[in-house]
Amino acid sequence: MNETPERSLFEAPAMSEQERMVEAILFASADPVTVAELAARLPHGSDPAEALAALRRRYEGRGVALVRVGDAWAFRTAPDLGHLMRKETVEQRKLSRAAVETLAIVAYHQPVTRAEIEEIRGVAVSRGTVDQLLELEWIRFGRRRMTPGRPVTFVVTEQFLDHFGLESARDLPGLKDLRAAGLLDNRPLPGSVRPTEEDEPVTGQSELFED
Repeated sequence: MNETPERSLFEAPAMSEQERMVEAILFASADPVTVAELAARLPHGSDPAEALAALRRRYEGRGVALVRVGDAWAFRTAPDLGHLMRKETVEQRKLSRAAVETLAIVAYHQPVTRAEIEEIRGVAVSRGTVDQLLELEWIRFGRRRMTPGRPVTFVVTEQFLDHFGLESARDLPGLKDLRAAGLLDNRPLPGSVRPTEEDEPVTGQSELFED
């Protein structure tokens, strides 16, 4: 009589089962999950990277897609169906021109120090401006520069990339594209910005930060 051999405790599950596990973890997670985090949760010997690749192919053309967000992965609504999720409401955001310019400089010049931001903008950056972007979790502290004073740098976060549907900062649209989409309103580009008041409200820029 043939008996089905029991699977060793150290033998990885079948790839189809690994896909199911990864799928369950990603659906249950509120935030994107890295490969390292998946590996820590999956059984010994599993290959989360291969499971992700197979899962991504399986979801091609579906209503949701498996997308990369920085170094992590998450399920998101298919880009062509995003309009179904939007609410036709207008939300006023108190985001200053200084905050918009500072965020753009960090995104396009990261890692960048406060002094470098001020040099590009031509004016001092207030603590409130940086705190606002940190609170939104669109920028974070990077590594300190190995220069006198060891100034801290700023970089954009995975939340920033996720909000704008980007895999990495390299996927940021060109400045002409931003203007064509009505997101920059022909204002001066980061790096050639004229001095402005720190608390001057941004007119017509709130849509850049709408969900």
